[in-house]
Amino acid sequence: MKNIIDFFEKRGFVDNMTSDELKRVCVEPIKVYIGFDPTADSLHLGNLVGIVALDWMQRFGHTPVALLGGATGKIGDPSGKSKERPQLSQEMLEKNVMGIRGQLERCLTDPLILNNDEWLSRYGYIEFLRDIGKHFRIGPMLGKESVRSRFQSEEGISYTEFSYQVLQGFDFYYLSENEGVTLQMGGSDQWGNITAGIELTRKLSGKPIYGLTYPLLTRSDGRKFGKSEEGAIWLDPKRTSPYQFYQYLVRIADSDVIQLLRMLTFIELEEILGFEEALASGAFTPNAAQRRLAEEVTRYVHSAEGLKIALRVTEALAPGSKASLDPEVLEEIAKDMPHISLPIAEIMNQKYTDIAATSGLSTSKSEAVRLVKNGGAFLNNEKVDDQALVIELKHVIGGKYLLFGAGKKRRVLVKIEK
Repeated sequence: MKNIIDFFEKRGFVDNMTSDELKRVCVEPIKVYIGFDPTADSLHLGNLVGIVALDWMQRFGHTPVALLGGATGKIGDPSGKSKERPQLSQEMLEKNVMGIRGQLERCLTDPLILNNDEWLSRYGYIEFLRDIGKHFRIGPMLGKESVRSRFQSEEGISYTEFSYQVLQGFDFYYLSENEGVTLQMGGSDQWGNITAGIELTRKLSGKPIYGLTYPLLTRSDGRKFGKSEEGAIWLDPKRTSPYQFYQYLVRIADSDVIQLLRMLTFIELEEILGFEEALASGAFTPNAAQRRLAEEVTRYVHSAEGLKIALRVTEALAPGSKASLDPEVLEEIAKDMPHISLPIAEIMNQKYTDIAATSGLSTSKSEAVRLVKNGGAFLNNEKVDDQALVIELKHVIGGKYLLFGAGKKRRVLVKIEK
């Protein structure tokens, strides 16, 4: 398929387009941009749709442009927010910009990455109102969904946030004039900001530019993807480890996995349709689609090495697993599960049941005894059958780790302090 728009439609990327002419325009190579405001030092799973969209554009011969909102991040986009974002210091903004830049560079091949602080910070307030602000009309600005929903809320909307669409609109005009950008893409909540830029460009230069929005990444019940009980699913391995990232994806519901395969992976559509047919008919291997999704997306975000670690930890934590529990794997496990440090004197030659209670695996020694009796106690993935088992040096992994387990899911890692 030669036309990226036709391709996007088949994979479910197109929520809205400003003109069907975009299909004709995309026959030739163009420049396309997506903006990323640095509200945190990492992007999250929901942002990955935009990164994948830019990557697909590049694979079809177009030039991806990632715009970092070093300036607009000082304002805060009201789209999809029920209240105003907290203001960030300049130091924090710069830290966030650097973190997001690194993630974009890891996922995309030699992308053009720009920062709108380079041009917006050069404009004086009076000059900006005179040159740009006069081209915006209050009526259409109030009609934008991002503004209207906030305008009707108890919190309301500040003049600062109300002006956000003017700044993003100017970004599109600036990139059109100075970088030859023809298309802006974004989530469906960005429609108003994108059309603001197209209208401004029409007034200032008459140059035809286009917009395309993709659906926000949401579950079948309407909730946003990228959130867990512990918080956001970040792309930064320091905030969400490769194992946590993999586990979130491998547990996706059957009703949602096909959408994510279409929008977050580069798997051929024929294979995805095969998974979809198997799920619909009931003739499928449980979690096969989820494992394929988790492996592909984890590899894309965290590299082959990150996926390798995630798979090793997954195998190591399986009840009764015979996987090798080496220090590297246990160090990774420490990021993702409860762990406690204890002096060696409180561990060596002490009963398993005593340490199980001390570590928090069980609420008491008597509960730990019952756990052993009922066959649910594990030490380093080996079942503990003897309630009188004493911890010896032979049980310690790498000279500093013990992995206690209760049943199929509960694990506590004990680090030994010498």
